[in-house]
Amino acid sequence: MEGESSWISHCLDDISKDISKFDTFSKLSDDSKKDATAVSVDLMPDDLLERILAYLPITSIFRAGCVCKRWHDIVSSRRFLWNFSHVLSQKPWYFMFTSSDEPVGYAYDPNLRKWYGIDLPCIKTPSWFISSSCGLVCFMDNDSRSELFICNPITKLCKKLEEPPGLKFSDYSALAISVNRTSHNYTISIVKSKQVPGNFFQWDLLIHVYDSETMMWMTSLTEVLTGWRGGDESVICDGVLYFLIYSTGGGRPENRHGLIMYNLSGRSPPLIRSVIPVPVPLTCGRLMNLKEKLVMVGGIGRQDRPDIIKGIGIWVLNGKDWQEVARMPHKYFQGFGEFDDVFASSGTDDLLYIQSYGAPALLVFDMNLKQWKWSQKCPVSKRFPLQLFTGFCFEPRLGIAP
Repeated sequence: MEGESSWISHCLDDISKDISKFDTFSKLSDDSKKDATAVSVDLMPDDLLERILAYLPITSIFRAGCVCKRWHDIVSSRRFLWNFSHVLSQKPWYFMFTSSDEPVGYAYDPNLRKWYGIDLPCIKTPSWFISSSCGLVCFMDNDSRSELFICNPITKLCKKLEEPPGLKFSDYSALAISVNRTSHNYTISIVKSKQVPGNFFQWDLLIHVYDSETMMWMTSLTEVLTGWRGGDESVICDGVLYFLIYSTGGGRPENRHGLIMYNLSGRSPPLIRSVIPVPVPLTCGRLMNLKEKLVMVGGIGRQDRPDIIKGIGIWVLNGKDWQEVARMPHKYFQGFGEFDDVFASSGTDDLLYIQSYGAPALLVFDMNLKQWKWSQKCPVSKRFPLQLFTGFCFEPRLGIAP
């Protein structure tokens, strides 16, 4: 099928966890001023060959490494991997699960508008919690919510983390990861929410934080919320943890959602004091970090029935105020066919993806160009009425490891 390519299974060897900053590729000398002539690549010096290979798409790097030992050594070197990440900007990919039971699917490359069949390491089912940042993806199981892995889906390097402290089973959990783009250290947060026994309006809320430098978990907050509970949506932006909370009743139906911001590096006021109202009545909200700014994609509820979706909007948070970026044009909203009140959406850098659970259609929005565009058609079509599709966004990077 057009747009589909098989993924090269040869992964790069010897990728160090500590990829330090190397000198950039040496500049080409033009002292000789000779006429241009054809030169065999076998005669090219390594630094020139590195410079040429660095402009290949990331999928072609794997094929280049299979050409010969010399090319394999070049594309496997730490200098090449560091420089490769700084030569061309790799737009974020979107991995779409095409099975409700098995963690199988295809990854979409918006640069080449192609789908690639790749195998994800560590994850066992598509229902696991997933969060990504700067080329790393964190998975957490949906049963005990204590089994965590962090991996690079491109190189397949994977690491299992220690179990977080506290209760294993919670009613709701939200996972988030933030990677430092310079040091590659990362922070993982889990917001757990559990109903107080016998009291539907009160919910225990705990925030667990993992630091890759110390390789330790800590419980940074324990609080009881009244009239609100946590959910499954959270993200870290510029050292601040944001997560959605949901009304447990007693309020107006249009005020079903709220946003909490919690500073991971210092003390924050009681959570209920830091609640930021959502801009419009929402059927659901999806949070994402786009260049360290909090962006929310939300289903807009009808005026008379806030629980029924009538459109989709995009907002960015400036301080504590929401600024509307765009609303999905009706032709794209209709293009999904039957659109549920809840849907999948994630993004990073300047791109965000929106996907209906009921179909493999994928819509891309460019925050910089304010442009909507359908992806290339996914290689898999819907085979039966109850088949569900979901996915997540990640940055394709070679020079980062858990």
